[in-house]
Amino acid sequence: MTVFHCVKCGVALTGELVALAFVPAVDDSDRGRDRDTGRARSTVPRGHYAVDPEPWGAPFVSVDEARRRVRGAGRELMRPDSGLTESAGRRDSVVVHPDDVLPRLEPFVLGDNWLGCCGPTGAHGPNLACVCGCRAATWAADCLGPNELHLDPVRVWAREQPGGRADGQ
Repeated sequence: MTVFHCVKCGVALTGELVALAFVPAVDDSDRGRDRDTGRARSTVPRGHYAVDPEPWGAPFVSVDEARRRVRGAGRELMRPDSGLTESAGRRDSVVVHPDDVLPRLEPFVLGDNWLGCCGPTGAHGPNLACVCGCRAATWAADCLGPNELHLDPVRVWAREQPGGRADGQ
């Protein structure tokens, strides 16, 4: 079991989470979509985390069609001015279920980083901060994109918890 902490102040940003071997594929982003909020179901199940080895989030860089990488369906960030771009964001972000982190983080609204009709798109950089002000995460939860919360691998650190089992006992 692992707990993620803010690198600036050390406060725990999650409870104990179990590692997944990879970020789960989103086979149908509309299956399980919340009718009230329009949000897709979370990519990672509650109580778990996965490390995304691919670049994720802002900034985005221009690429030609031949070099463009394609992400799994349902995990693309919605960007109105995307053209032919791909993420040049950090690799190895920690993807968690939003409910495992949101009680401990506060919205950090700056410019466009909270844009979206039903929630933040996540395409404009970190939009969640620790109570100390450290911009530790980006949440993508708009109705047209994924529902993923990425902890910044440079702004958080992980601590393995001794003992404990995956079933919480």
